Amino acid sequence: MRLETEQIVYRDGDVRLDGFLAIDADRAGKRPGVLVVHGGAGVDDHARGRARRFAEAGFVVFACDMYGDGVMGNRERIIHHIGELRTNRGALVRRVQAAIEILSSRPEVDGRMAAVGYCFGGMIVLEYARSGSTISAVVSVHGSLETTSPAEPASIRARILVCHGALDPHGPMSHVTAFAEEMKNAGADYQLIVYGNAMHGFTHETATGQQPGVLYHAQTDARSSVAIQEFFKELFR
Repeated sequence: MRLETEQIVYRDGDVRLDGFLAIDADRAGKRPGVLVVHGGAGVDDHARGRARRFAEAGFVVFACDMYGDGVMGNRERIIHHIGELRTNRGALVRRVQAAIEILSSRPEVDGRMAAVGYCFGGMIVLEYARSGSTISAVVSVHGSLETTSPAEPASIRARILVCHGALDPHGPMSHVTAFAEEMKNAGADYQLIVYGNAMHGFTHETATGQQPGVLYHAQTDARSSVAIQEFFKELFR
């Protein structure tokens, strides 16, 4: 395997965005694409590391930038952008679509695509699915399940996988049951896995509990990774 990575500058209107592409350059032929959507910190080591993992599994991977120039590392700007995207689905969809266009333009991509979001990114991909996107599937990993605009009946076309920590204080079980009810009413093709003993951010190796409710959990990281692999096997078989 010869893993190649590249920083890619692209735009959403006037906003400059910086993404990260990863691909196994030794693999011949076309293959599905995977969009990785970062957590609250931005396109950091975690997002790039997950992109590399999916590339090693055989996908063309693009870790997109949901913030834009000058936001990452600035807490006040991050909070502002998260709030803006949470309440403005149109802006959220346009920002995701700008990244989808980068991924779909790669000659190695066969037209099939999925999006995987972590923490903040989990909320992003679920909102993208709620918008009626034609993307093949979305995966939310310890992401927020709440929404201000629940999906309408028959509005969700993407398949959905949610990997959620049972002890996540930022996503209590009341949110989990409300999400399941929303998906039932929408008639969505969804899977919801709740992992015991796991808090928020269970895939972040550097989460040591200093931030309340956020803690790495190796067993759940491994189990959710297997669940995503199996989901993709069924999706892209």
